[in-house]
Formats: sequence, C-alpha cells, structure tokens
Amino acid sequence: MRCPFCSHENSQVKDSRPTEDGSSIRRRRQCEDCGARFTTFERIQLRELTVLKSGDRRETFDRTKLERSIATACRKRPVPAERIERLASSIQRQIETSGESEMPSHRIGEMVMEGLKALDPVAYIRFASVYKDFREAKDFEDFAGTVSEAGKE
Repeated sequence: MRCPFCSHENSQVKDSRPTEDGSSIRRRRQCEDCGARFTTFERIQLRELTVLKSGDRRETFDRTKLERSIATACRKRPVPAERIERLASSIQRQIETSGESEMPSHRIGEMVMEGLKALDPVAYIRFASVYKDFREAKDFEDFAGTVSEAGKE
C-alpha cells in the first residue's frame, strides 16, 4: 500500500479489525520509510461494475461517489453516518448481485431515491431535486406534495 504522505511503496499493517457492519476491514498502517500512520478500508468486490451514463458514456462504478451523493442529500439532517454507509452498502450489493456487469445510472438513482425515501424525507426531496432536474419552485412544490401525501397513507 502506497503511503499517502511520502508515496513510498511499502507499509506495515499495525492493526486490523472489521467495521461495525462487517462490510469491510479497517487496517491501521505505518509507512516503512517516513513512519507516518494512516488507515485503509478493504471491501469485497464481486466484479468490475460499469455505470452507463447518458449519451452512451461508460464509467467505472465508484462507491465513494455514491456515498458522497447520499451524504450531500443528508447534510445537516439527523442521519447518522453509519446509516449512510449501510445504504451505500445495500445499493452496491444490489448492483453486484443483479448479475449485470453494466448498470444504467438512472437505475442506481432510483435505488438511492428508494433508500432515501425510507431514511429521511428532506434528504429524499433534496436528492430528487438534482436527480429529476427541478427547474423552478413549482417542481419542488409538486414533488413535496406527493411525498407528504404518501406519508399520510
């Protein structure tokens, strides 16, 4: 593992333990050259996944990008970081177990929407505003109306 401080190629693992949800391994490392300590996380990846974007572009699936978009929607909301991590893990698992090596980005967006709907209604609306490309206040109003109606049922 390359040191993030000095870029030396070798580091020693000082401590390893599973994360709370068991989806990854947390390793504490020390650089053999500069002695700096840093943490890495290892996750199981069943296969290389590709995201089909609009305009027939292809992009490698990036879990960090998924987590970042969920966290952005949940910013300043009472949603614990471990719930965001769990939602990202769940979506990644769904994608990996779908049996497809390529997944359209709109399907991933819909998975995120479903997860956020159950997690936090405000985060759900925030994500939807970007995902569905709201252009004016009326778009928010209409969408928020459908969310509040679903909550009454």
